[in-house]
Amino acid sequence: MTNSVNSTARKARWTTLVIAGAAVAALATGALPASAQPVRPPGTVRAAEQALDTGELAALMAPGDRASGTMVRVGGTGIRWTAATGPLSQDPAANFRIGSITKLFTSTVVLQLVGEGRFGMDTPVQDLLPGTLPAGWGPITVGQLLSHTSGLGLPCVAFAEGGAPTPEQVLSHWTDPACAPPQYPVLAQQYNGANYFLLGMVIERTTGRSYAEEVQRRIARPLGLRHTYSPGPGDRSVPGPVLADAREIEPWTWAEGGMISNAPDLERFMTNLMRGRLLRPAQQRQLFTMPPLSEGARDRFSMGGLMRAEVDGTVVWGKTGSMGASTSGVFATEGGRRTVVYSLLPAVKDQDVMRAHIEKLLAASL
Repeated sequence: MTNSVNSTARKARWTTLVIAGAAVAALATGALPASAQPVRPPGTVRAAEQALDTGELAALMAPGDRASGTMVRVGGTGIRWTAATGPLSQDPAANFRIGSITKLFTSTVVLQLVGEGRFGMDTPVQDLLPGTLPAGWGPITVGQLLSHTSGLGLPCVAFAEGGAPTPEQVLSHWTDPACAPPQYPVLAQQYNGANYFLLGMVIERTTGRSYAEEVQRRIARPLGLRHTYSPGPGDRSVPGPVLADAREIEPWTWAEGGMISNAPDLERFMTNLMRGRLLRPAQQRQLFTMPPLSEGARDRFSMGGLMRAEVDGTVVWGKTGSMGASTSGVFATEGGRRTVVYSLLPAVKDQDVMRAHIEKLLAASL
């Protein structure tokens, strides 16, 4: 892949780092906690296990002026349905770059470490990563990073062309002396990818192992997610079969948005996360606790990093993500009784138009 193509992908990704969660264009040791019990998210509407309207879904998935191709996988209690349209692979286990859905894996590992007592939600990241942030900045806690209430704003340094920047180099675009300090006091929840670069660094500094290894030993291997991993620097390919967009892209987004997975793995991960099989009860509650600053935000995130949305009166939890030409998402209702994984190739650049289309897709899937 040429530097110019990598640069184009990086500039597009750079925009998503600070824009509302890339909502439509743009989340013990290695063993599962034996004592974990499902924690019911507050205020959740109980979704009926009604039959799926596959006709409506098929109409929404047909290639057209919203998306040139769409994959949807619906699972949960008593239901299993999957289909793909347009140029997308018909293989139900096709792999794809999941973009910001990566944050769900990052937040899960961080919450596991909190449950183990390695640090707390109120621990300043400056204590965990000495010297990483400017000395004049006020304390930013782990909980603030998870919930996008850190006060971090826009980066003030442009990206260099080509190459594979390290997490430290990425963060320098926020910490350069020319950059404004974080907002204090923090007045609103504002999605920012820098939060999860810092959390990835916290994982590595705390455990003494790489981010990729921690995801494998704590989540992927225990759950049998054979297609889910964080590629290393220079690993620009997606293993076949590829769902769509097989171009080579440098995975510099790392713990913020660099992972690869497929629909069956994401469904299994989300089901286990929602049912309390990955976290201790106290941390499971954080998944569904909304910070006061989330009120009024267009995309609302919980203390544990889950996006909360209401679709036709049903509360769903999950995360969206985009990378390359694809926009994807994974969402679930209370207890994982209904799960939805989607990935599509947007045909329009208007984020509001795509957002409305994806909301219809989710509504039909529920």
